[in-house]
Amino acid sequence: MEITPQQLSEQLTNGGDAQIVDVRESAEVALDMIPGARHIPLGELPERFKDLDKSRPVIAVCRSGRRSAVAAEQLAAAGFTAYTMPGGMLDWTAAGFPIS
Repeated sequence: MEITPQQLSEQLTNGGDAQIVDVRESAEVALDMIPGARHIPLGELPERFKDLDKSRPVIAVCRSGRRSAVAAEQLAAAGFTAYTMPGGMLDWTAAGFPIS
């Protein structure tokens, strides 16, 4: 499933309970990240499923949307309700949404 930056921003503003997981590498998240997101690199995701709450949706984020699509597939296969944000951080920052 997909979620746009605008939809994610609305969820954050309205107190949504989704878990945001940034699957980029450490050097990338050092530049910018969505406030409140948790950093779990894509390569570590399967071993870190236990760190996530299966009762809450997970929104996977990366730079452009490719890695997050892979992450969302892995999460869905593991029983999570998972979303990817096509356009990733490129679209998030272009829209002027907050970063930390």
